[in-house]
Amino acid sequence: MSFVRPEARAALWRVRELLIALGMGCLGVFWGTQSGGLLGWLGWAILALGVVFAVMGAQRLRFRLGIGGPGVVQIDEGQISYFGPLSGGAIALSELSRIVLDPTSKPRHWVLSMPGQPDLHIPVTAEGADALFDAFSALPGLRMERMLSEMHKPDTHQVVIWERNPERVSRRSLH
Repeated sequence: MSFVRPEARAALWRVRELLIALGMGCLGVFWGTQSGGLLGWLGWAILALGVVFAVMGAQRLRFRLGIGGPGVVQIDEGQISYFGPLSGGAIALSELSRIVLDPTSKPRHWVLSMPGQPDLHIPVTAEGADALFDAFSALPGLRMERMLSEMHKPDTHQVVIWERNPERVSRRSLH
């Protein structure tokens, strides 16, 4: 039996990293100002760590666009799997060649591409989709802030978020 309403529990779970960072910050300030010596220095270090956690938590909060979408996302040993009501599949993170955000789908979808396989379409609101944040952040050259800002734009066209080997033609070669 729980004394916390399910909606309140879900809201607290959504901001859990920020709450932990707030607790760390309060403890750090208390120890830093009220204690001397080693405990005081440890308090300031905990405060600094709390600030880092707060920044990471804010990014994760911006990545979570909702819950209750169709399907389930699982990430296991470098493989992203999506089990949806109409489609699904798996793609190896090491073989991932491109990530596209498709805001034209309802809800928005991540489109993951891998050579030799059909694209994997994952709703941003699917259960477990917040684990994609960690998977995407491990990709070389992915600009996390750009991805987060694109997620919140009211675009009407697909946006390439990341490519492993982008084919870029320089302007100089066109002249």
